Amino acid sequence: MSVGEVDRVTSRDNSLLKELRKLAQDPGGYRKAGRIWLEGDHLCRAARERGLRPAVAVFAESVWPSARVEWADVADRTVVIADALLAGVSGLGSPAPMGFVLDVPARPSIAPDAPTVVLDRLQDAGNVGSILRSAAAFGFTQVIALKGTAALWAPKVLRAGMGAHFGLRLIEGVEIDALDALAVPCIATSSHRGEWLHEARLPFPCAWLMGHEGQGVGAALEARAARHVRIAQPGGEESLNVAAAAAICLHASATAAGS
Repeated sequence: MSVGEVDRVTSRDNSLLKELRKLAQDPGGYRKAGRIWLEGDHLCRAARERGLRPAVAVFAESVWPSARVEWADVADRTVVIADALLAGVSGLGSPAPMGFVLDVPARPSIAPDAPTVVLDRLQDAGNVGSILRSAAAFGFTQVIALKGTAALWAPKVLRAGMGAHFGLRLIEGVEIDALDALAVPCIATSSHRGEWLHEARLPFPCAWLMGHEGQGVGAALEARAARHVRIAQPGGEESLNVAAAAAICLHASATAAGS
């Protein structure tokens, strides 16, 4: 295809449309396909701002006349799809009129000295995406997901991450022994033991260990912690949502590092 040309899809049996449906609706589909689906203007812009070039840029037929001014030639291939067909791809209640198909980034090696968040069997995609967003906001550049954690590049995690993925070093599906590569101290959160977070002198860089929504940090991972901290909860709730706890802890590290 020459510069400026687009492909048009009008059949629901089109091979690209079938691929998009799988990528949009199967949380682990990207692992087999080697590609991810970014749905919506915000995620596409976030990827573009990080210098990523999509393999395919997809637009609803109704928005392409106006979208082409900004988005023409941003991808190796541009495809315009009939609105009703593109809406059938989406897992959202209000389907977005554009998206990108990106190759899954190669998994990097663990950076020993990077400020890190370790995810231990977190199941909820919204929690995982929120933690990635907090990590990026507070200067934690590396996220390591142990086996059993929700797929980092799954559509729901991507949406919850709001573009944070593209600024992070993401390593997923690893065994706990892979953490031997870390040279920074590990800190575990607990609802019942350890020093109070607001009184602690926190090291930076460090690795925060965030555990399963119901079971917390597993025993084998907790044994790697150099310190344990707990968050004061004057309101008296039994525990915090893991994404909320992560945001509080990462913010405390960021402000301690800057003081």
